[in-house]
Amino acid sequence: MRILVGNHIDPSIRARGDMRAWTQRLFWFARPGDLLVLCCEPDDAFLDYALAHTGVPRSGLTVLVAPAGAWGDRLLDPAALTAPAFLKTARAALDAAGGQGAVSEVFALWPSASVARFAAALGIADRFPGAAFFAQGGGEIGNNKANFRALAAAAGVPILPGRVCRSHTEAIDATGELLGPSGSGAVVVKQAHNGAGVGNQLLVRDPRMAVDHVGARHLHHLEPGEDGIAAYWDQRWAWASGDGRWPVVIETFAPGADAVYSEHYAADTGTWPTEMGRLLYVGRRLSHQVVPLDRVSDPTRAALLDGGTRLAEAYRAFGYRGHLSADALVLPDQSVVFTEVNAQVSGSLHIYQQIARRIVDVAAAPRRQVVEYHVPPTWAVPDFAAFLAALDETGLTYDPATRTGVIVSMPAIPLAPGAPVQFVFCIAYDPATGYDEAFARLGERFQTLPASAVDASEHVGHTAVSFSS
Repeated sequence: MRILVGNHIDPSIRARGDMRAWTQRLFWFARPGDLLVLCCEPDDAFLDYALAHTGVPRSGLTVLVAPAGAWGDRLLDPAALTAPAFLKTARAALDAAGGQGAVSEVFALWPSASVARFAAALGIADRFPGAAFFAQGGGEIGNNKANFRALAAAAGVPILPGRVCRSHTEAIDATGELLGPSGSGAVVVKQAHNGAGVGNQLLVRDPRMAVDHVGARHLHHLEPGEDGIAAYWDQRWAWASGDGRWPVVIETFAPGADAVYSEHYAADTGTWPTEMGRLLYVGRRLSHQVVPLDRVSDPTRAALLDGGTRLAEAYRAFGYRGHLSADALVLPDQSVVFTEVNAQVSGSLHIYQQIARRIVDVAAAPRRQVVEYHVPPTWAVPDFAAFLAALDETGLTYDPATRTGVIVSMPAIPLAPGAPVQFVFCIAYDPATGYDEAFARLGERFQTLPASAVDASEHVGHTAVSFSS
């Protein structure tokens, strides 16, 4: 058996909201005999739905709900894992399954020290890869964008010109230097901890550089001269540094670059690549990602793999164990520079590892592809049942015989009473015909607002995952 923990980044590092739906993607990884730990009672409709696709009997799983902490049932409180009453319940579940010796692995969505303490309390710390490192706060070390720049430099991996700043004064100096005559006329400011471009801001002197493809959710047009730089940092240092808790990364902006990544697994015995792909942005928000990587030359592909491998080995050397994604840019001259490492279970792992490869079997003949969408903000889906009914009525329910159709990949949980539900869903499709027609049919059913009524900053993109045999 394995113990799967549905947690997210520790709130002591970065504040999170309601993560009940996002963490229940854990069900896609479940196998018969596993024990799952969640922050809330599972969404029964989604649980039955997901297990029907994976073929895992519900009776073959044990689901434990951790005690509600400071965030209620919206997020797993790290302290809850070692609460005496919960440990007693977990030990009883282990005893019923055959004791400590029956546990083959502890798997967590986020590599938290609390998971290491939980495993140690159960006497199975050796089943949590990297437990000693994570017990000392290694999860923060491995996911800090400032640390990444130092580690990449040490590993000889190319990165963009930039600086790690630990004070307001350093940030002013670095911005002025990078915006100088030899720069691109724009820089990207990065929080040490955030994801999908939410913690990045693009600073431009020329508004024409405010392009979609950059992974920076926020945009700021700098006033001319040094006074504009100082005024910016007077306003934004607290935001960028988390009120002074974390260093801030300032990098040269690379216009015309393509965002790509190389994902790897780090184990005691070494590392190996698991996926390479492309990231695309709309309105400076992550829109979709395509795997495997396409439309690059063999030398570019080799450079991405080499840099990703060097980074995976560097992270493995200091103690990290598990999945990690090395993000990079392909510059207009086809050279590759790396921008960050996400040392955690990525948001795409359940798509390509479980849904695309195991359920849809995208590499089999005839070949299939998978795209994952967020429900757009222009749609109003009342609940999970209504969405499934619409799939049946439109002929879009996933069909194992044709290996096409829609698979809902996350529970549909309203964030407020009576509000439309927000969730994600996959479309498995024939690459010869694409997925636009299926998405349009769902849009006809659920779209209640014109796209122009939704501000671009509120645009919700989609994650596209396509495979070739």
